Amino acid sequence: MIEFLSQVVAWFGEEGRWFSDDGIVPRTVEHLWLALLAMVIALVVALPLAVWLGHRRIGAFYANAIVNIGRAIPSFGLIILAAVFFARAGISLRFWPAVVALMALAIPPIFTNAYTAIANIAPETVEAGRGMGLTENELLWDVEVPIGAPVILAGVRISFIQVLATVPLAAVLSSGGGLGQYVVRGFARGPGGTIEVFAGALLIAVLTLVADRLFTLVERRLLPVGVKRLSDAEVRAAVSVS
Repeated sequence: MIEFLSQVVAWFGEEGRWFSDDGIVPRTVEHLWLALLAMVIALVVALPLAVWLGHRRIGAFYANAIVNIGRAIPSFGLIILAAVFFARAGISLRFWPAVVALMALAIPPIFTNAYTAIANIAPETVEAGRGMGLTENELLWDVEVPIGAPVILAGVRISFIQVLATVPLAAVLSSGGGLGQYVVRGFARGPGGTIEVFAGALLIAVLTLVADRLFTLVERRLLPVGVKRLSDAEVRAAVSVS
């Protein structure tokens, strides 16, 4: 075990390991770029619709059924389907197939949590806002969204972590895939690539844990002061609905 760990440390210390074209830093940037782009597209697609439907308390069953198709199809299967489509269209396989598949993976937690957060707000709170003369837009953005913010942000965090952990699958099809390239290349080399597989998996795990921690800190800062009193148990109970 000590010898194995020393070989892993030596792998990290090899010349050009960190800043070359195939180095850890460029691969990490690529990994994050794929995940963030997929998340931005998923947020634009899912969040406004979920908030609006939740405010209207309509379409829950049909909207969730459509969005959850992304959960029913395995991520690797989505990447393959997207790769075939883009290959026929003459578009590079390095980037867009992964983005499409990751976006489909990201949408369900975002949509479900946002819908649940808005639709499950106590009717008395909503009626009190209407009784104060608030318009529907004011009621949504000044009352419902702030109250539902913990559950909405929890859905975004869950989605982002899932996407980060799935990016490496894209390395199977192309030279993309961020840090997943190390794992794929290591497996391709057989027993001689065990060190690279372990190092790549370690990098992916560390990146995911760090991202989760940073997102949690940002999440706490973004929450309105009054909403921060919502207990962790209440947030977990709301998230479990999704």
